Amino acid sequence: MDSFTFHNPTKLIFGKSQVEQLSEQLPKGITNVLIVYGGGSIKKNGVYDSVIKELNKANVMVHELSGVEPNPKLSTVREGVNLCKKENIDFLLAVGGGSVIDCTKTIAAGAKYNGDAWDLVTRKATPDGALPFGTVLTLAATGSEMNAGSVITNWETNEKYGWGYAPYTFPTFSILDPQNTVTVPRDQTIYGIVDMMTHLFEQYFHNPTQSPVQDEMIEGVLRTVIHTAPKLLDDLESYEHRETILYAGTIALNGMLQMGYRGDWASHNIEHAVSAVYDIPHAGGLAILFPNWMKHNLEVNEDRFVRMAVKVFAVDPAGKSNREIAEEGIEALRSFWTSLGAPKTLADYDIDNQKFDLIVDRAMKRGTFGNFSKLEGQDVEKILEMSK
Repeated sequence: MDSFTFHNPTKLIFGKSQVEQLSEQLPKGITNVLIVYGGGSIKKNGVYDSVIKELNKANVMVHELSGVEPNPKLSTVREGVNLCKKENIDFLLAVGGGSVIDCTKTIAAGAKYNGDAWDLVTRKATPDGALPFGTVLTLAATGSEMNAGSVITNWETNEKYGWGYAPYTFPTFSILDPQNTVTVPRDQTIYGIVDMMTHLFEQYFHNPTQSPVQDEMIEGVLRTVIHTAPKLLDDLESYEHRETILYAGTIALNGMLQMGYRGDWASHNIEHAVSAVYDIPHAGGLAILFPNWMKHNLEVNEDRFVRMAVKVFAVDPAGKSNREIAEEGIEALRSFWTSLGAPKTLADYDIDNQKFDLIVDRAMKRGTFGNFSKLEGQDVEKILEMSK
């Protein structure tokens, strides 16, 4: 392992009816709160009313920013930053899934920055502060509720980047009630499961060899998700299964599983480029691309893929070469995601190779990427071709 320092300042509040703690968790002395949310589902499932009740209890002025997109856009961030400055917002509350939280993080930092928030996303500037914010999570997927990361899309330039700056973009607290995820539709539930699994795989594929604790933890969470996911899709209103998947999504990307090394994250970078051009669901793109990234990088460390096949997907190694075991593991992943209802090819989103050059250009904006294996433009193009 590499030397490391771990610090996660987010207070995690998990369990049924824990939104009732919201008023107590608000920092003392705040007066103006901006609620950030998406398309309005929180008003249909009762979460909005519960949040407003708690904010009224705290005697704060409530402002709202709705309509955050599934791939949160820079234009929405700018709207939120302007609102914060105009209304003297001193606390933000993200109520929704990872996209809402990502948008809120960038608004929080942008509100304390004198320039355009896009400077922060593109790392032309670094924040020297941010408004404090909390979250009430309604979707198990990204893990954004307990990390400092954010992903923002500039639709005008077809660019989409991940960014974050600890400690400023960590939530102060995050409230997770599995009951608030029970009404999540089937397709979004599937995407959430795929997303959290890709976060685990991104960390699993790394080069340091002395990582037995981390490896076992990641494999354990993956097996749990694989075991639970079909049961949840058979019973979308199961509190028990929602609880398991919700916690898995948080633990998958709160930093605990990546102590002592850096994961790969190349597949995410490629997908960001794809969805910046075509605006497809992030996890849908990952379901298509990730197995092909695996095939493309199989020879980088064949033993790693063998271990995944045996430990995660219970592939029987008897009488098989390492190559055969590894390939069977990759196919097991593809088959599992397909069995859930995730897309398999870019054609499932009516995407052909007409804009592959643009996608490669956007993926390579920051130069070569990937920590398990460095990718050049030709590698990205090959993975896209395999994904048609």
